[in-house]
Amino acid sequence: MFYNKPIFFEQNRVFRVYKGGKLMGKFLGKDFCDDFYPEEWVASAVRALNEKVADEHEGISKILDSDLYFNEALEQYPTEMLGDKKNLSVLVKYLDSAIRLPVQAHPTKEFSKKHFNSPYGKEECWYILDTREGASVCFGFKDGVTQEDFKRAINDSETDKNAMEKLLKKYEVKKGDVVYIPAKTVHAIGYGCLILEVQEPTDFTIQPERWCGDYRLSDKEMYLNLDMDSAMECFDFGETKEPFVTPKIASVGDGIKDEILIGSEQTESFKLNRIILSGGEYRLSETAVYIIASGCGEIVGADGYKREVKQGDYFFLPANAKENFTVKGQNIEMLICR
Repeated sequence: MFYNKPIFFEQNRVFRVYKGGKLMGKFLGKDFCDDFYPEEWVASAVRALNEKVADEHEGISKILDSDLYFNEALEQYPTEMLGDKKNLSVLVKYLDSAIRLPVQAHPTKEFSKKHFNSPYGKEECWYILDTREGASVCFGFKDGVTQEDFKRAINDSETDKNAMEKLLKKYEVKKGDVVYIPAKTVHAIGYGCLILEVQEPTDFTIQPERWCGDYRLSDKEMYLNLDMDSAMECFDFGETKEPFVTPKIASVGDGIKDEILIGSEQTESFKLNRIILSGGEYRLSETAVYIIASGCGEIVGADGYKREVKQGDYFFLPANAKENFTVKGQNIEMLICR
């Protein structure tokens, strides 16, 4: 059965209201242009909330060489897929921004439970896979910005596309940077960032900026059917520190280095590790989403299983397949999201 080995997926590009994708194509070895499909949702069981797209499977990954979508497989074979876990509890994306995204924040679990009937908020982190020249992100309000200042900027954003960006701190980013974004922290992905985004499994975004490039957001796209006062509860106006996280070495040996990029110091919602293989063999021992961030190698395992993997490839390891497969190669960077 498919759940006895690593699960690969069909391409899963998702519509968004901003343009991007060319840099993602370069990363994947494909000829993409900058268009309104700037994201690839990686081993996703989450439906995208798109006002412009009516596809019931938008955002949900389809298992390669199968009629099953990932959410259906998780529902039909919960023990084989997840073991003793109740939910996958993580959403992973490739995201390529050819323009600055709208200023936004995401809800806490408590806010989501109250307003969206969901147990998940949207904490997230970014791992910078590549950049265009001049890439940056916005994170946190500048000192002294108040909710009243923010509301004025929301109104001004109807005619001034930079009204809200002026209130935020701006940081240059480079390949390999790790950024953690707590729920309620105002932020905006800037121009030129190819990002691996790991987050709680929702598409809840409060983005009260009227324009995204030349696209005018509707009130629903801005507020998810909330009134402005309720939406403002998603924004923290307190002081913020720099967003960058320094990786920590978990272990080194036998051609394998294991680094913690996002761990319990940041959040209990998800974890992100980076495995560097320099001739070693890494045993796949966790039910998780795995991404080949650079290099190429091979998965080997039970019953003579062999599959080559290269930069941009990703797969999900079901509970039934744990400990039965290894990844080997001379120069591989692999990310583990769980």
